[in-house]
Amino acid sequence: MVAYPNPDGIEIHFMQLQEGGQLGDLWEAARVAEVKPGTIRVWVSRQKIEPVFTGDAGPVFHLPTVKAAADGGSRFAPKNPAANSRGPHAHAA
Repeated sequence: MVAYPNPDGIEIHFMQLQEGGQLGDLWEAARVAEVKPGTIRVWVSRQKIEPVFTGDAGPVFHLPTVKAAADGGSRFAPKNPAANSRGPHAHAA
């Protein structure tokens, strides 16, 4: 089960007919989310999002779902940003 599931296929179909631009490849999904394509791949592997289907050119994503996942933020966000650092390196002196 993914954290941000796609709408039903019929809903996507009718939204695509009415508005267009609802589906996109890996690069379009990355542009919508304002991240790198590798981040989209990580989100898929960690089951944050999933492609609607995989075509000949690769995975196809529902762009509003990708945008919602990007706006949702990370699972763990420390109160102190310094807590996210990995600390001093052993070779740094």
